[in-house]
Amino acid sequence: MMSKPVILWLRRDLRLSDHPALTAAAQAGPVIPLFIRDHTVDSLGAAAKWRLGEGLRVFADALEARGLRLVLRRGRALDVLNEVIEETGAREVHWSRAYDPEAIERDTDVKSALKDAGITAQSHEGHLIFEPWTVETKGGGPYKVYSPFWRAVKDRKVASPLSVPEITAPQAWPETDLLEDWQMGAAMNRGAAILAKHSNPGEAAAQARLGAFTGQKIERYKTDRDLPAEDATSRMSEYLTYGEISPRQLWAAGLRAVDAGKAGAEHFLKEVVWREFAYHLLFHYPQILTDNWREGWDEFPWREDERLAEVQAWKQARTGEPFVDAALREMYVTGYMHNRARMIVASYLTKHCMVHWRVGQAWFDDCLTDWDPASNAMGWQWVAGSGPDAAPYFRIFNPATQAEKFDPDRIYIRRWIAEGQPHPPDTARDYFAAIPRRWNMGPDRNYPAEPVVDLKEGREAALEAYQNRSGANDG
Repeated sequence: MMSKPVILWLRRDLRLSDHPALTAAAQAGPVIPLFIRDHTVDSLGAAAKWRLGEGLRVFADALEARGLRLVLRRGRALDVLNEVIEETGAREVHWSRAYDPEAIERDTDVKSALKDAGITAQSHEGHLIFEPWTVETKGGGPYKVYSPFWRAVKDRKVASPLSVPEITAPQAWPETDLLEDWQMGAAMNRGAAILAKHSNPGEAAAQARLGAFTGQKIERYKTDRDLPAEDATSRMSEYLTYGEISPRQLWAAGLRAVDAGKAGAEHFLKEVVWREFAYHLLFHYPQILTDNWREGWDEFPWREDERLAEVQAWKQARTGEPFVDAALREMYVTGYMHNRARMIVASYLTKHCMVHWRVGQAWFDDCLTDWDPASNAMGWQWVAGSGPDAAPYFRIFNPATQAEKFDPDRIYIRRWIAEGQPHPPDTARDYFAAIPRRWNMGPDRNYPAEPVVDLKEGREAALEAYQNRSGANDG
């Protein structure tokens, strides 16, 4: 007799390989893959929600190829789980852990309620390599600085990635919503069609991209990764966000490249651990999502008025600083921004414009398809100076000199800024096809003759505010 079905509650783990929760569920009985559209999904930014929908579509196809289905339901997570349990007779629920405070609270309540009802409820690793509570300083507390965190984990034994398990389908499937009815890309309006040109979702695409990177590009990763015009990075962030690849799979690929003597491999591993560090901080210091992490910064005179001319110019990518504007347009067109560009864009907003990092964080939340709560929060606070392991506040990126250094031939700038070019590329023109019509912008409009903020004056004002802030000697 076939055993009772087991629910695999999917969240950000849309893959079949190296999936501990799926493996455990498959060993326990026939698997019902279930994705729940709860408030955590509905609160996603426009681009992230669209990209999640695309990931669900591809993952559903992958399941169908194995004789399985992706069941979609909408509502409060515990209510939906109870409904599916009642409908199917399932006695077990498995899921991959999440680490942001809202998800932890939800999952804790779900696990408690299910266990009280006699249901086996088990969370599993999978979103991280190193669980946050397993990495401690010699004093027994969490790490606050990246370098010692890296040293603490770099030589740890990491289990090999799991293969795809043998998955049995249940005798009967519960009813499911239709993905197209969810309209996951509704908030994108006409921008969804533009994003789709630059997106290749799914586990197979992730594995292909990783293989091409480690086979052809990782050798020069450390030197070329700062050149935004080059396709020199792994671009794994988007796939990690939706769990279409696991960080353990990246770790294994990086170690193979190290063993092969490829020069950039260790630096790639360090970037994988940078993400781990972000989640380590998020777990131990959840306030990093909303509040200045470093003491002495609450009185810093950042501005948060969204109506400021500097904020509007920054969001519309018309600051008059070509490198900044190119990066912001890349994000609006593709859902992605090169990492070097992210630092420059964030520094410009928080330092030259003296605008609070929360404003930039929220804009990235809405526009990035690789949005990640831990990495986005830590990245903005790191650049702003208020975060853990932050660069010194007086390190203010000058976008003009950064462009000269990392885009000397202006290839990246021309790729994304149409104004002034007689025949701008499609990438630059697509920006105007994606933005809201109410912005009243077009490629034939003149590029700003003057920047919204003078770089010298902006730098001096930021440094003066830094010196005068409360707690200026906190390091």
